[in-house]
Amino acid sequence: MRVLLIEDDPTLRHIVARSLGEAGVRVDEAGDMATADHLWRVQAYDAVVLDLNLPHTAHPHSGLGSGLTLLGAARARGSATPVLVLTARNRTEERIAGLNSGADDYLGKPFDLAELEARLRALVRRHRGTTDRAEAGTLLLDRQARRLFMAGEPLELPAREFEVLWELMTPVGRVVSKRELATKLSAVGDMLTDNALEAFISRLRKRLAGAGVNIRTLRGLGYLLEAAA
Repeated sequence: MRVLLIEDDPTLRHIVARSLGEAGVRVDEAGDMATADHLWRVQAYDAVVLDLNLPHTAHPHSGLGSGLTLLGAARARGSATPVLVLTARNRTEERIAGLNSGADDYLGKPFDLAELEARLRALVRRHRGTTDRAEAGTLLLDRQARRLFMAGEPLELPAREFEVLWELMTPVGRVVSKRELATKLSAVGDMLTDNALEAFISRLRKRLAGAGVNIRTLRGLGYLLEAAA
């Protein structure tokens, strides 16, 4: 999962980004309107975390003035990315304004980091129409519990490999493009090369040996998880 975090408080932003990163989420950070608008336009995200109280640092000709304006502009150009709005806990009017402008959920400050992650994953599940669990071969992946089982036995995976496997298993048989996987594994401005991505997939194949599944490379298309013959 890749998330755009839009928050002007650098301390809070870095704490949230580190917490989500430790949970296997790739986070791009924006601390002002101009950066947020640019990233939201050029990069595909699974979800956006948006603080409504942003500094007015956009270019004067950009038409941006607040977090609500940023959200409204994204919806107006057709972005359907799920948005979780951060608001002051006692500001009911902020929550209402955010939801009316196209937000999918809100969370009041101060908030629990575990709840933020859970709400983000719930948003993405609803948007994709998926559940928390996926099965293939002898694999059972429980995304909410962050657990993977092979033939009933726990199998530990690094956070990023766990997220890649989830993409390949939801649903099994879906072709996932190299660009999509590279985007989820890369930082802004540092996209993984095809060779680096193939090496990453190769390590995942080795970890899944004996699981009754294959990760097949489809030249020019991407990767496909399928039952072993």
